[in-house]
Amino acid sequence: MRLTLCVAIMIVLGQPLTARAQNPDPMDIRACTAIETDSQRLACYDRATGRDNLPAARKKNEATTQEARPATTNVFGHETPASAQANAEPTENEVKPLSLLDTRWELTPESKLGTFNLRGYKPITIMPVFATSNQNDQPHSPNPINTVSTPQNLDNIEGKFQISLKTKVWQGVFGDAGDVWVGYTQTSHWQVYNKETSRPFRETNYEPEAMLMFNTHYDVGSWDGRLLGIGINHESNGRSDPLSRSWNRVMGYVGFERDSWTVTIRPWWRVPEGGKDDNNPDISNYMGRADMQIIHEWRGQEFGLMLRHSLRGGSESHGAAQLTWAFPIAGNLRGYMELFKGYGESMIDYNHNATYLGIGLSLLDWY
Repeated sequence: MRLTLCVAIMIVLGQPLTARAQNPDPMDIRACTAIETDSQRLACYDRATGRDNLPAARKKNEATTQEARPATTNVFGHETPASAQANAEPTENEVKPLSLLDTRWELTPESKLGTFNLRGYKPITIMPVFATSNQNDQPHSPNPINTVSTPQNLDNIEGKFQISLKTKVWQGVFGDAGDVWVGYTQTSHWQVYNKETSRPFRETNYEPEAMLMFNTHYDVGSWDGRLLGIGINHESNGRSDPLSRSWNRVMGYVGFERDSWTVTIRPWWRVPEGGKDDNNPDISNYMGRADMQIIHEWRGQEFGLMLRHSLRGGSESHGAAQLTWAFPIAGNLRGYMELFKGYGESMIDYNHNATYLGIGLSLLDWY
């Protein structure tokens, strides 16, 4: 299943990124910011600001229009030239603000940018310093095949980086409702300062997924329910036993927002695996059955809080929390800090409890 899902998503992501958008006229410039392809993003800006209707681009259109437009007679019986009519017409575009979730998922008609526009998904980060006081040097699992017998020689300080992209592959599944997105996230932990072991990659997690998202409108207190979705998610580290870890999930998505705040809740159900093929049979009791992501924008900065839990009590009660902070440095370059406490910072550490602190740069944030 995981191989089929990965291949399908890589094929989709390999499609041409120059496909024409189904709705080429976004009303808000913020809808353009998340497009990763330079030419598409520039064209989007031109349309959103009305630049394609100005000087050089507009001159030819005006000449053609004036030739075809008949002269009119005013109330005094005098003829009004076509050129005067053209100058009298308003040229300003009305710009309506998009919400944060609308910017991210193109929920409303005016924010639709069509299919196969490569966009950011989760934060894209580079952290030269990612440190912990409790490195997991002997990963284990209830499955004996997936238990390391000899401690590994690992540094407590390493590097970490993450890339994460998504694209819409089907706009309007049910008429005007429902869009299908595919996403891919890769997170790597690099023992870059560990000379004794030739600076290996300690752990790399691969996470392809597909999501069907719907635009919603309902109130919960002072929050606006804007997003509802369902998806399939695969996550693994691509390693052989005893270090192999993986799981497949069916996930739900519920999004709320108000002002500069967004809250996204994701409950999930793990697809069962049987017998010796299950590398981590108790993973749901550590990496959880649901999480909540809270994002707040304030004066150009972005604060994130992730809360995750197993939704069980007693000995099966485990969870994690992650705090992130991104702040402007120059242009699109941002400083980035990440603080994590709990279980499952990575797949190999799914049942390992530790605190991690990372400092580095962010090239693309949540919004």
